[in-house]
Amino acid sequence: MPSRPKREPLILLADDDEDDRQLTSEALGEAQVSSELRCVKDGEELLDYLCRRGDYGPGGRDATPPGVILLDLNMPRMDGREALSKIKSDPDLRRIPVVVLTTSRAEEDIVRSYELGANSFITKPPTFTGLVEVARGFARYWLEVAELPEPRPV
Repeated sequence: MPSRPKREPLILLADDDEDDRQLTSEALGEAQVSSELRCVKDGEELLDYLCRRGDYGPGGRDATPPGVILLDLNMPRMDGREALSKIKSDPDLRRIPVVVLTTSRAEEDIVRSYELGANSFITKPPTFTGLVEVARGFARYWLEVAELPEPRPV
């Protein structure tokens, strides 16, 4: 049986910190990740993007379905925990892999994230070199090894 051709899934990053979004983008570039990266600033915007509403509704900004979501936990308006809960409880969104990428090392955040349906939990390293290594590992597994479902619009 022939295998499916590998595609370049879009990565959607939800993080309220502009510097962290920039560093993550640079780390993915340094790790030679060729997938497109799009960013949203909080859980509300993440759900607007995924559900194609608000600025991402008809006639609004492009909301190409992501192949994988990188999710920070601590954000204003709607934090990552609440966004994760909403994504994984929605039959149209739950199939999108969600990788928590946060500064937290708290056991309660790790356990809660998995209970809410996170597919992976990664603590952001304190150095850019460490972040590049994390980006390489993320890309190797999620973009090369894992079989992702075809993204589909909601």
